[in-house]
Amino acid sequence: MSKRPSMCHALFFASLLLGFVWGNANAQINPAKITNPRLKAAETAYFSQILALYRAVSGIRTPLSFELSRYVGLDPKQESATDSRGIEFVNFRNRMLLKISGNYNAAYNAELLTQNERAAHVFSEAVSPIVALLAKEFPPDMACDGIGFEISYHVRIHRNFDYEAKEILVVVFDRADAFAFASANDDAGRQEILNRSDIYVNGTEFGLALNRQNPFDLEAIGKEPPALAERSAGSVGRAANAPKETALHPAVVKIGTEPGTKPVNSAPAVTRASAGEHPVATASAPAAGAESSSTATAEDAGRLQSQFQAQLDTLASVGKANFHFVDYAPPSFVLYQDKIVLQLTLRNTLQFSPDSSSIYKRAAQSFDLFLARELKEILEQAPADALFDGYDITVLNGVGANPQNSSEAVEYISPRTALGQFVKAEITGQQLIDQSVVLVNGVRIALNLQLVE
Repeated sequence: MSKRPSMCHALFFASLLLGFVWGNANAQINPAKITNPRLKAAETAYFSQILALYRAVSGIRTPLSFELSRYVGLDPKQESATDSRGIEFVNFRNRMLLKISGNYNAAYNAELLTQNERAAHVFSEAVSPIVALLAKEFPPDMACDGIGFEISYHVRIHRNFDYEAKEILVVVFDRADAFAFASANDDAGRQEILNRSDIYVNGTEFGLALNRQNPFDLEAIGKEPPALAERSAGSVGRAANAPKETALHPAVVKIGTEPGTKPVNSAPAVTRASAGEHPVATASAPAAGAESSSTATAEDAGRLQSQFQAQLDTLASVGKANFHFVDYAPPSFVLYQDKIVLQLTLRNTLQFSPDSSSIYKRAAQSFDLFLARELKEILEQAPADALFDGYDITVLNGVGANPQNSSEAVEYISPRTALGQFVKAEITGQQLIDQSVVLVNGVRIALNLQLVE
């Protein structure tokens, strides 16, 4: 078991290795760049252990490939150039954690594996081996409150069309529990430790059960259940009586990184309207990538869903009759990058040939020729008094000879203020797109409406 190095020794060792780290593995956050004094001290003191753990994790053999990443749940294009320094000390809910984060290259079939089974696979195949490695590199009395894991993986869903979404598993052990888990030699002991740890799947607290089909009921293992459950992802499990599962959308509990180090343009510029303010009252929306002055939680989205459920039910009914809303994904308030958005799903009336169109052209035409024409009336039907930040509107495109079996999902995540300005003809469609995030089957794209026509 490694001994904690003295501060001087750690600083000297760090200075010798920085050139290697940045030039090759890019494995560790430079302590000099960390402003939080407690995080900086821990990062400096345990520099050699973190570097050793980085090398060990990079060489680990998992059934599918695992890659450390400081930010998880990104689209493949972003992942190729993302920050690989997936081991660092962070603050999380007034606790200092050693965080290990990364992407597990799995794509589980939601019709074959329940959400609990998927999370258990990821935990057993990726998290558990890393806990064992960590216990070999760090002393049990290391100066932190706990150990956190944030792992992203893929889920394949078939709901009249094939769609691949992301799930994110977050596990937070108390420090002593992490070392106890590494030395536990039976499933019952490991499960007991998990039951008292903080576990989330897509932002919702979760009773992860090893070697079982369904998760534990939170109350049964002594935890407070969420005040209001997230919107169900639908019947994706095998068992007919399985509990509802968390929506496969970015309602995620994030284990944060040092302020000022987040990737730019990772979220739409969403601005929450204050009470009594019309959603288009602001003269100009913030630039793309700007952060809102307030953040929200999954519980906030749940409370808003409950408060305005009657109006959302009316919107669903009117939407199915007039705006081509699908019946299996009713309007819902969800969390996107710490902002509450109203999620809507429409089926495009246009049909596309894969031979004469690209994803960019289909995304542009889906907006210009279909969604833009519906937006004014849709916004008029949305809950006017609800305090939320933006809209997450998915348009399902039929592609090919049998569009019901060959579809793609184009997702437009836009600030509420900008959408209001667009329907009042105060900004152009391109100006709206520039302030939005556009995803095609979960992969972010840049979209110029005129260039692809």
